[in-house]
Amino acid sequence: MAFIKKIGIDLGTTNTLVYVPRRGIVINEPSVVAISIVDKKILAVGVEAKEMLGRTPDTIIASRPLKDGVIADYKTTAAMLRYFVNKALGGIHIFRPEVMVAVPAGITSTERRAVIDATMAAGAKAAYIIKEPIVAAIGAEIPIGSASGHMVIDIGGGTSEMAVISLGGIVASVSVRIGGNKFDTAIAEYIRRRYNLAIGERTAERIKIDIGSALFLEEKLSQEVRGRDVITGLPRTITVSSDDVTEAIQNELEGIINATKDVLHQTPPELSADVIDKGVIMTGGSSQLRNIDQLVSRATGVPAYVADEPLLCVAKGTGIALENLESYKRSILAMR
Repeated sequence: MAFIKKIGIDLGTTNTLVYVPRRGIVINEPSVVAISIVDKKILAVGVEAKEMLGRTPDTIIASRPLKDGVIADYKTTAAMLRYFVNKALGGIHIFRPEVMVAVPAGITSTERRAVIDATMAAGAKAAYIIKEPIVAAIGAEIPIGSASGHMVIDIGGGTSEMAVISLGGIVASVSVRIGGNKFDTAIAEYIRRRYNLAIGERTAERIKIDIGSALFLEEKLSQEVRGRDVITGLPRTITVSSDDVTEAIQNELEGIINATKDVLHQTPPELSADVIDKGVIMTGGSSQLRNIDQLVSRATGVPAYVADEPLLCVAKGTGIALENLESYKRSILAMR
């Protein structure tokens, strides 16, 4: 029946993307929910709610229901999912959709159960769970079914996943709770320490996107930043350079490099040879950080490439896997 809709969801710590077969990505909004404290009502989800982050009166909380790639607040996540599913299906829909959700590879069975339950509560007829590195690879058009090794590094907002995939399954993987959000926090802390200036998470994210780099740049970039002076408590403007950002996120980058090396150590020799031949494919929103691919190449000796539209790979991959459930059966986890 043509009515049964299928929906692929990349349920991310920072952004949630929804893919509908034949229509592509229909939603790409922040994973933020604004709730009224008084009557626990949801006031806004997505873009509108993100606008409220750090700006709400005492009676409203704007929060991210996912932390480090897993559900931290079950009820809010289910409500957020329901909102996105309804928005994707548009208006009146008689049939409940089949939904596939991408989850971090390092997720526990309890966390997986929570995702399935939240998806069913959001009105799904069936919930499929698939690991992020696999769908990231599918979305980046890597032939994961072949008998050769492919390595993917997916750097999201809450987690980074490194995996070597062969024959549709994960051969070696490491999942670390480092991602774009940790970069933002590190930038904010560094600016507070170095310049005595307090800035919010949205400002830190802006700095990262505008001038951030994983390696020190020969031609430095700089940006004016406004915040609150820690000592006087008054507003102040300073100039921050790309070197400040690179310096600020050194520890986080090191964590990502170490995890990548761990995966390479766990990989069987035959597959290692494949990975060196083909290189590492990088996906996820935070792999858009300038020069992060060069940093990975230098640290591991394996060429690294950022996929086209890295932010969309996981969502696209869930859509492709949904349309070809039979061929990806082996890659899909618990179903209900």
